[in-house]
Amino acid sequence: MATVVSSAQPATAVEMHGISWNTYENLTRDLEDSSVPRLFYDRGVLEIMSPSREHEQYNRNLAFLVAIVADELGIELLDLGSTTYSRQDLLRGFEPDSSFYIRNADQIDGKRTLDLAIDPPPDLIIEVDITSSSVDKESVYAAIGIPEVWRCSNGKVAILILDPLIGTYRRADSSRALPILSDVAISDLLEQSMSLKRTAWLKKIRDWVGNAGLAACDRLVGPGVR
Repeated sequence: MATVVSSAQPATAVEMHGISWNTYENLTRDLEDSSVPRLFYDRGVLEIMSPSREHEQYNRNLAFLVAIVADELGIELLDLGSTTYSRQDLLRGFEPDSSFYIRNADQIDGKRTLDLAIDPPPDLIIEVDITSSSVDKESVYAAIGIPEVWRCSNGKVAILILDPLIGTYRRADSSRALPILSDVAISDLLEQSMSLKRTAWLKKIRDWVGNAGLAACDRLVGPGVR
C-alpha cells in the first residue's frame, strides 16, 4: 500500500512510497503532453513536483544561457527540456528541469523515441532546488549515466561531474559540456538575469562569451598577438 509524505514546502511536491513501475509508466503516458507536474521515480519511490514561478525563472534562464553560449561558440545542441528519461531495468526514471544533448547530439537528432538502454543519456541536465526533497536524485542520475549536472540552489550554481569509476558526482570549477563556463560565471550571469531586461541580459551573455574567448586567446598566444 502506498504511503504519502508531503514536503515541507506548501503544495509543491508530494512523495509516495510503494509505487510500482507500471503505475509510474502509466502516469508518464497520461502526462506526456504536459510540462507539469514532473515525475521522479526511484525503485518504488515516486516524487510528483509542480514547479513554482521562481523555480521556472531560474530554470528557463539557465536553459537560455546554455543555448546562447553554445550558439556563440558554434556548438550544435539539442534542447529536450523536461523530457522523460527512464530505465526499466534499473527501475529509475526522471524528468529534469532542463536537458541537453551536446557531444551526443548527432546520435539523437531525428529520433522520435529514446531507449536509454541503447541510446546515450543527455550530456547535461539542470536541476533547480527550490523545494526540499528527501529523494536522492544524484544516485538516479549517476545510475542512468548523466555525465554533468548543474544544480541551482539559492541562485548559485554548482557543477557536478560524474566519476564513472565510482559512480558518484564531484564538484568541478568548470563545465565539461561547455568548458568556457565556470560555476562562478554561471552564477554571476544567472544573478544578472534576475535584474536586467531580457534583451540586455542576452547581450550581456554574448559580450561575456566574446570577452572570455579573447582572454583565452591571450593566455595561449600572449596579449595583443592575434
